[in-house]
Amino acid sequence: MYSYIKGRLVEAREGAVVLENNGIGYEIGVSGNTLSDAAAVGTDGEMKLYTYLYVREDTFALYGFSRYEEKTLFMRLIDISGVGPKLAMQVLGGYDLGTLTAAIATGDVKTLTKIKGLGKKTAELIVLNLREQAASELGNEGGAFAQTADKDISDAVFALVSLGVSNTEAVRAVQAASKSVRGVENLVSAALRTLA
Repeated sequence: MYSYIKGRLVEAREGAVVLENNGIGYEIGVSGNTLSDAAAVGTDGEMKLYTYLYVREDTFALYGFSRYEEKTLFMRLIDISGVGPKLAMQVLGGYDLGTLTAAIATGDVKTLTKIKGLGKKTAELIVLNLREQAASELGNEGGAFAQTADKDISDAVFALVSLGVSNTEAVRAVQAASKSVRGVENLVSAALRTLA
């Protein structure tokens, strides 16, 4: 119904912001990442949020995302049985989008279960449903990631992304390192040397 709302940031609090547009204040549920973006904008600053209107018999809730990719992942998450919008927002707020996508792509359930409110079974369900799409998205950014079936390479890429290296650089460095070394630790060490 609403693609996005652009307006003056009136209020930002845990889990929600209020954007004013044409005299109407829209209360919009947000993840921790979008809330951080709102803090950077500051009260009375202008903000654009990509929105999703969640409608059920007894619920009308508006959710907003500072990045379209975050909205896309949210919509994929709520399509999974047992994952509602509140849990999806918890998941999105658990890590930055790159780390979260890498964790799903590499099947890193241990990292996912560190997100508050996300149990092991639900984390496994998320990986099962979204792994291919997440790997494909990482691959689109970094070239050869989606084609590789080697777990050591994908684990090394995930480790580098967790350290703050961009997906593109991580994939490139690990692919180069894999020509001369084997094993996750060796791949990470060699890749870090090339990135230094």
